[in-house]
Amino acid sequence: MSPRAYDPSVSGIEIRKKVLVVDDERDIAKVLEHVLTGEGLSVSTVADGKAAVEAVQREKPDLVILDLMLPEMSGLEVLKVLRNGDATRMIPVMLLTARREEVDRLLGFELGADDYVTKPFSPREVALRARALLKRAASGTTPKTGSLRAGPIELDLASHEVRVDGNNLDLTITEFRLLADLLQSRGRVRSRATLLSEVWGYDSEVMSRTVDTHVRRVRSKLGPACEWLETIRGVGYRIRDPKRG
Repeated sequence: MSPRAYDPSVSGIEIRKKVLVVDDERDIAKVLEHVLTGEGLSVSTVADGKAAVEAVQREKPDLVILDLMLPEMSGLEVLKVLRNGDATRMIPVMLLTARREEVDRLLGFELGADDYVTKPFSPREVALRARALLKRAASGTTPKTGSLRAGPIELDLASHEVRVDGNNLDLTITEFRLLADLLQSRGRVRSRATLLSEVWGYDSEVMSRTVDTHVRRVRSKLGPACEWLETIRGVGYRIRDPKRG
């Protein structure tokens, strides 16, 4: 069956967004290429970690779908390279993994992954998640005016920059969206379910630990200003002046 005709009114994705699929299992790579092409995306595939790094630098994809178990370089090693590069830090990354242990998924999030799917998976689910990631990335880079502030924290919506005491922070696209959501709702508690819906674009079936892990990463980057990001046990998070108690 050939890929269905692309209809931008249905998918909502700008035509010909580029996706790089990195998987050494040829059958899986071909299935994903078929499904994502049917979504109107331009898809390329590579089969090892070293080739993945080279392809990202060469092709500058809008999304990387990355298997963890790869020859040459592991998926986690590839992710580290992407998150440490100025030109690749903001590229959304979805992990594919046959590992079911929670620690492996959380490690991927700790290194800056935006989403994950566990093998065996539904190709349609991967396509839907890819669509959500691309939409999030597009909305995160749409020029907006103004800035958001809380104490020493300043987030500039137009330049997509975050500063603490005047020093720039390097955040991924998901971390930026998470912090922006919390700053826009300053003083109000944002539940994990709400953050999953607003920041990730998913319903609550996605692990709430996804939110917790990203909040932890944002806190680590905020340094002393992390005291402004408050945990409400059993509920969620909020931005609040720590001096108010």
